[in-house]
Amino acid sequence: MALFRITRRSELPAAEAWQRMTDWERHAGPVPFTAIRLVGPAAAGVGTRFTARTAIGPVGFDDPMEVTSWQSPQAGHPGLCRLEKRGTVVTGWAEIEVRPHREGSVVQWREDLRVAALPRALDPLTAHCGRLLFGRVMRRLLDADG
Repeated sequence: MALFRITRRSELPAAEAWQRMTDWERHAGPVPFTAIRLVGPAAAGVGTRFTARTAIGPVGFDDPMEVTSWQSPQAGHPGLCRLEKRGTVVTGWAEIEVRPHREGSVVQWREDLRVAALPRALDPLTAHCGRLLFGRVMRRLLDADG
């Protein structure tokens, strides 16, 4: 699997950064050709399921995910959310951590990603592409004007 990590500082307070980073439907905005659909009730927390559908016309794939761990930021404690990727094309996990920091917050995205049919020799390229894509997602979601 292709493991990568991205860390961003934000002027947003931890609670606001957390809310933006865990608003799953907003993740589709910065990802080309992708829409996100919640599966079941629109709730936050463990058990929340959603599918990211990436497609151009009729050709595409689904990336179903489930929240398996959820601890929103509290005074003195970071927020941490873990997603398990449950698809056949994309598998692995992602974690989002939000920590208060001075006048804002620090957000870290960690992901271990596997794309079906890609040889493991391409894991470094997959990780690089993941850092670029999810770095863009983080920048857009954490933009103070957001």
